[in-house]
Amino acid sequence: MIKWDMKNSFSSIANKIVTKYESLNQDFDDTKSTNINVLLNRVKLDQKKESRKKILFTATTSLGIALFAFLVF
Repeated sequence: MIKWDMKNSFSSIANKIVTKYESLNQDFDDTKSTNINVLLNRVKLDQKKESRKKILFTATTSLGIALFAFLVF
């Protein structure tokens, strides 16, 4: 009788583990679609932001160097 209960408990644990991994696999099987236009627009906006940051950094650095040169000389 004890062996039967042990098998039963092991099989129930195994079933729980199997169902857990089956549910995880179902999540991976679901296809997710993305709109390519949204991704391209995001890339364009990121490029614009980066170029603005570069221009601002260059202008700030140039102004700092010019101010330093004016004060020193």
